[in-house]
Amino acid sequence: MGSLHWGSIFTSAKLFQKKMKRTLIQNAILINQGQTQITDVAIEGNRITQIASHIPAVKDDECIDATGLHLLPGLIDDQVHFREPGLTHKADLASESQAAIAGGITSFIEMPNTNPQTTNLKALENKFEMAAQKAAANYSFMFGGTNDNLDQILQLDHKTVAGLKLFLGSSTGNMLVDSPEVLEKIFSSTDLVISVHCEDEQTIRSNTKHYREIYGEDIPVELHPIIRSEEACYLSSSKAIALAKKTGARLHVFHLSTARETALFDNSIPLAEKKITAEVCVHHLWFSDADYSEKQTRIKWNPAVKTQADQDALWEALNDDRIDVLATDHAPHTWSEKQNPYTQAPSGGPLVQHALLALLTAHKRGKITLERLVQKACHNPAILFDIKDRGYIRTGYFADLVLVDLNKSTTVTPESLLYKCGWSPFEGTNFEASIHSTFVNGILAYSENKIKDPLAGQRLEFNR
Repeated sequence: MGSLHWGSIFTSAKLFQKKMKRTLIQNAILINQGQTQITDVAIEGNRITQIASHIPAVKDDECIDATGLHLLPGLIDDQVHFREPGLTHKADLASESQAAIAGGITSFIEMPNTNPQTTNLKALENKFEMAAQKAAANYSFMFGGTNDNLDQILQLDHKTVAGLKLFLGSSTGNMLVDSPEVLEKIFSSTDLVISVHCEDEQTIRSNTKHYREIYGEDIPVELHPIIRSEEACYLSSSKAIALAKKTGARLHVFHLSTARETALFDNSIPLAEKKITAEVCVHHLWFSDADYSEKQTRIKWNPAVKTQADQDALWEALNDDRIDVLATDHAPHTWSEKQNPYTQAPSGGPLVQHALLALLTAHKRGKITLERLVQKACHNPAILFDIKDRGYIRTGYFADLVLVDLNKSTTVTPESLLYKCGWSPFEGTNFEASIHSTFVNGILAYSENKIKDPLAGQRLEFNR
């Protein structure tokens, strides 16, 4: 019996059990669609069935008193690397999706630079089959574009795949698309959202060569944002945007890291009408180049964490709607890999368990309102990728929900980490909030600092 069939059996059994009782969340401070109100939410099966100021409890209801707690839609993370298949010594679908729900992320879109790469239809379907057996959160996958797989791109079913991912600057894995002719063909040939990693490869190679001649392989990590520079980011982003405008492609630029890039994006029209959109990741909003001396390769990402001025500009662009989406770019490596000399130490780090906590802490420090946080991390990913019945707290929508406590702090300790890699750039950080519980498809999947259901996830569907 195939794994997809088993996955559907497990899901059906859970939903049957869930229909036996209604879950009633009472007196929650609901943050949804730009509004804040105290309300009750009823869940039956995997859906929200009622939202009202007061819903009378009946016999057999499972009641949760959420007095003083904030209720948010579950976050949708549009960029994660869960490393399965082929790189499971770093992470896997089970471990990282459990870390995600512990952090209030109920849906994820995973990237194609695994081993084998997700650059053909068979590899894509294999990932869906694995996730059906392992995912604690809802899941979909990006299909990877290369210099020679346009035929596979043209065969994709737009209703079943999240989108297309192109690496215009090298990162983990060898998926660099560096042929201008191929890029234009891809941009001209698909209506899918094309998500891009933008860094100019020639600029990076030239900078790396320069500093290798000075330092050898052990280049100081403080030079990372100089090597993977503002210029490298801007050159690549501006070229991608120019090509999208030329071809009419639907372009989404991942993980902006510079102030200069923010000027490339528009905030004059609603997201649903935009053809060119942008994302920012939590680490570029939290860390700056002043942190390299302490954090070293723990904060080595591509694109690099840059200056405080860049961080300030990213917050400004996020708040004025030039940047549309908040995400993590969760990309774990083992601690032994990260301790290699600069030129061998891989870029990336684990984030899904702590991204919402960092954002809630930023909210308490005046960086962002809760309403805008929910817009950027929940509503907008659903709009951008046309995700069906998720991203909002609405009657009839899937019950993907997270209860958070803004009056209870969370200290990140090694013992608390659910990441398979066993480390975090946030170790020792005291966040000014905590995750109380997470519902995935109506199932209480995380509560009381424990995973309650490791298989609550379903495959995302798309309204296309």
